[in-house]
Amino acid sequence: MTDQFLYITFPVSGVRTWIFVPPLTAFAVSFFASMGGLSGAFLLLPFQMSILHYTAPSVSATNQLFNIVAIPSGVWRYTKERRMVWPLTGAVVIGTLPGVLIGAWLRLEYLPDPKNFKLFAGLVLFYVGSKLLADVFRRQAASKQDKAARTAAVTDSVFSLQRAGFSFAGQSYSFSVPWLVLLCFFVGIVGGIYGIGGGAIIAPFMVAFFQLPVYAVAGASLMGTLVTSVMGVLVYQGLAAFYPGMSVAPDWQLGFLFGIGGFCGIYLGARCQKYVPAKAIKLVLSLFVLFSAGSYILASLR
Repeated sequence: MTDQFLYITFPVSGVRTWIFVPPLTAFAVSFFASMGGLSGAFLLLPFQMSILHYTAPSVSATNQLFNIVAIPSGVWRYTKERRMVWPLTGAVVIGTLPGVLIGAWLRLEYLPDPKNFKLFAGLVLFYVGSKLLADVFRRQAASKQDKAARTAAVTDSVFSLQRAGFSFAGQSYSFSVPWLVLLCFFVGIVGGIYGIGGGAIIAPFMVAFFQLPVYAVAGASLMGTLVTSVMGVLVYQGLAAFYPGMSVAPDWQLGFLFGIGGFCGIYLGARCQKYVPAKAIKLVLSLFVLFSAGSYILASLR
């Protein structure tokens, strides 16, 4: 009786699994991912599709529901430690929101087939993982300044329609607002299709192309992912009425169960981030991402 009680079926998605599998998996993934400004949703999607066999389009919406439940703990922690770059957060949200709307529509209209979606997701993950891994080997060993950055706070934030900037660990950083917003728009499209909110893709770009410190962009990336995920879930829920023969709306029970584990994992990851070297964070993330990418691409070619 106990075994039967713990092994449940989620009526919306049809997923059958032990009740503790989703929260424990989300906790482990989110703990490491949140250190780099990611919620872990980009890794939970292949887990749901390949392990739990949840391949309906609604898996993207369920993944974004996970973000909504899990991310607030990390945002609160980064804000408390004064490592939230609000101008950067605003630019990310402004750019990704319209992209998420377009991405959700493209997912339902052109990528409902699980095989095609796995190939698309695998290519996206391969690109992200390659960027992360290249950055790991490009950078030298952490300097004294890098070590100081682990406990630094964001100060002197400024924002205009052309450029925004902030100070962190004794250095000043700035970025072009129009270019970042444009980049986030395209990232939002991919994030809307994939069901990750865009944060898993924009964080590596902010580090690699805009030369922003990983310790400072993590909070902004998570906050941007949270806001766009709220919009994504609302869009998928609304579009469900226009696709009556397709599973579009999120599985609320499964999403919340993943979210509970993610809530704890993201908080602890954000709390421990300053004790872990940036190079180690990127290496772990890149290996996870590339493994998932390879699995997806191989599955799509069978």
